[in-house]
Parts: sequence; structure tokens; C-alpha cells
Amino acid sequence: MKLELVSIAKKEKSIYDPLYKELIKMISRFAKVEDIEIFTKDVTKAHTVSPSASQKAYTKVLEPHIGSSYTVLLHPDGKIVDSYEFSKLLNDKMSIKFFIGGAYGFEDDFLKKSDAVISLGKITMSHKIAKAVLLEQIYRGFSILSNHPYHK
Repeated sequence: MKLELVSIAKKEKSIYDPLYKELIKMISRFAKVEDIEIFTKDVTKAHTVSPSASQKAYTKVLEPHIGSSYTVLLHPDGKIVDSYEFSKLLNDKMSIKFFIGGAYGFEDDFLKKSDAVISLGKITMSHKIAKAVLLEQIYRGFSILSNHPYHK
């Protein structure tokens, strides 16, 4: 299986990098993971204009990544799923792309292009922490599917 995490984020060193690396290593037993961070000049400029302009800029840079994979968007208004429901998103897929939007979220039209829209919960967290939680849930989901004791 191939997994892609596509996010609106600046490519910069982070204190979370060792955690991401460890989680990706754990997931590699089940799938190949590619972490794609995008933050173009257009996105930077749109942030100075308006939330709507920012969402349009996100759509412009993320749309080419939609492709034929099963797509899951993280969104505050998405469905809140538990770890077992999350594991079903991973089941029987050849390729999945997870999208983490920018500070202003996704345009409604972009949300409609996805196969699933989920939320990590009602709390607000930084994108860096959301990525760590997502990676952990991906590993937990694969553990559930393979009856590995990690998820207990």
C-alpha cells in the first residue's frame, strides 16, 4: 500500500521530526509513506489577503494531488471517528492520500472531491501536532487490521 500525507505546511525543521520519522518507520511494515509539504508564494500572498483567498490558493496547490487514490481530508467539521472506524478507511486500499489543509481550511468544492472527510476531534491543534496524531492513528489502524496488540 502507498500512503501520502499532503499538507499545507512550510518545509522546516521541527521538534516533531524525530516523532514523524519513528511513526513512519513503524508504518513502513504495512505501507510506504510519502510526506508532502506544500507552501508556495501564492499561499503566502493569499494569507495576507483573506481567508477565502487562502482557501483558493490551497485548492490550487492541492488539486493536482487528488488523483485516483482514495482521498481523506482532515477538517474540523468532518466526521469524528474512533480508531476502529479509522482502521476501516485503510482496509483494502492500494493507495490513500490524507490531506491536512492550511490555517483557513478547505473550500467546500474541494471537500466534495474527497472520498472521506474526518476530524481528529473538537479541540484545535497545530498542523504539526495533527500530523503526529494522524501518523499514530494510521499505525494504530494497521495494528487493528492485523490484530497486532499495539492498539489495546
